[in-house]
Amino acid sequence: MTIKDLQPSVVWNNFYGLTQIPRPSKHEGKVQEYLLAWGKAHGVEVFRDDTGNIIFRKGATPGYENRRGVILQGHMDMVPQKTADSGHNFLTDPISTQIDGDWVTADRTTLGADNGIGVAMGLSVLEDSTVAHGPVEVLVTYDEETGMTGANSLKPGVLKGDILINLDSEEEGELCVGCAGGLDATGDFSYRSYKTPQGYEGYLLKISGLQGGHSGMDISLYRANANRVVARILLPLMEKYGVKVADFTGGSLRNAIPFEATAHLLVPADKASAVKETVQAVFAMVKAEYIDSDPGAKMVYEKAETAPRYIQDSVMLRAVKTILVCPAGVIRMSRTMDGLTETSTNLAIVRTEKGHIRIHSLMRSAVDSSKAYLAERMRCLFELAGAEVSFAGGYSGWTPKLDTPMNKVMMAQYKKVYGKDMKIMATHGGLECAIMGAKYPNWEMVSIGPDIKYPHSPDERVSISSVARTWEYLKAVLAAVPEK
Repeated sequence: MTIKDLQPSVVWNNFYGLTQIPRPSKHEGKVQEYLLAWGKAHGVEVFRDDTGNIIFRKGATPGYENRRGVILQGHMDMVPQKTADSGHNFLTDPISTQIDGDWVTADRTTLGADNGIGVAMGLSVLEDSTVAHGPVEVLVTYDEETGMTGANSLKPGVLKGDILINLDSEEEGELCVGCAGGLDATGDFSYRSYKTPQGYEGYLLKISGLQGGHSGMDISLYRANANRVVARILLPLMEKYGVKVADFTGGSLRNAIPFEATAHLLVPADKASAVKETVQAVFAMVKAEYIDSDPGAKMVYEKAETAPRYIQDSVMLRAVKTILVCPAGVIRMSRTMDGLTETSTNLAIVRTEKGHIRIHSLMRSAVDSSKAYLAERMRCLFELAGAEVSFAGGYSGWTPKLDTPMNKVMMAQYKKVYGKDMKIMATHGGLECAIMGAKYPNWEMVSIGPDIKYPHSPDERVSISSVARTWEYLKAVLAAVPEK
């Protein structure tokens, strides 16, 4: 059995089509062409806006012409994460899907259910003639995962509907009506490199096997951060034994908790045994601390080729100390919604190259002033450590509005389909609703989706039964949209 054999077939076949098209963020050309061709093949009006968003339009089914216009929205790009032993090329290779009980997963890569399942549902509404709906548009944005570029580039007046149903949520049974805002921070240390002296041996330090995950949805699970684990090991090695660092590479995406990091070290030959003991002792402590949230943590420490040059000791040590004290993880939990993270930081990426040590973090908060205060803390920290600091990609949160006509429809249809009440909530993840709603202030906005676990990591999976239920719910909602 393959995912094309699953039910509802229209949704899974559309998702299968997306898995066959490479679509990592900032490389959406192929999927844009695929979506345009899909629209033409299905006789649906489709066009690309001035920047790269794809928009479909379909008229109302007979008897629903007087309903308010609905925009179904998702994003075409996916997070390209894979395990170290995967040879997958996200620019050329299709995603290899697997069925594991009630779950669809991928072979050692991200699956792209975030947000391919949402896009597939939007396409399925356009394709399935049995779905009752008023005037409908499907908006598929690009580059959501690395900066929400498509949403930021969307122009006012392009879309005609006034109800937005975002299909990028990841918890069935939850009606999302708000989200956190975000801001990227980069600390940049300039360094000189020096020729490796005699008496030093090369070693590779690698941390892997961490769960990682979505830096919004999973940050409150208190998983280990691979960048911090490497820094914890490096600090005593540099201070006690004079170990030098040739390079440090950790994490790959701003919105993914880093699950792997490596450093190439230069170890004094006469201290090699003591260094190894310290490495093992520090990692043993880390593994014990995270035995519940990251039981698969692994470390490799082995001899490697001796690097010809190393990073200036004083600068590298300042960078390591900064990584250890930099805000990371949950900063504050919400006082109004149980279990919701209000403010957090993902210490996402560390790179050492061409005379620069760059540390990238993504800050999130549902409160703009808290996000601004966190940015000030980051600025002060990096400046005190002697680094240049820059900020980019800022966006405000989506403020919840609870008592709207569309919210009532969503709740009533959920009770009708499921026989129980739907939970209203906000998410600590970033949703494009916040950005687009500022351009279309007349919109009523909600977000729904099926159960997706571990997005932004190679463990990503989507529930088959949840997709089926969410599809039935979406159809009921569309048939119940209020009149104009």
